[in-house]
Amino acid sequence: MMAAGGDDYPVVAGQDGIKLKTEKMVTDQLYYCIYDNKVFLFYKDEEGLLHCYEVENPDAVREIAQNPSEIESILKRYAAQSG
Repeated sequence: MMAAGGDDYPVVAGQDGIKLKTEKMVTDQLYYCIYDNKVFLFYKDEEGLLHCYEVENPDAVREIAQNPSEIESILKRYAAQSG
């Protein structure tokens, strides 16, 4: 998992919305950004298709915003709770 930020990161949230640089995305690598108090997840599959998901659980969003480096473990924990 890559942390959001830096010029090479392919997902950028700005005033105009979320901009994606799909050519910089690694296949099956999870990318994320926080925009409008929501967490969005992106990945490109082996066929080059882009997938986008929104994290809707407000507790998960709050935890991810506070600890973005822990996003994978936070998502796994909330997924286990809902399953």
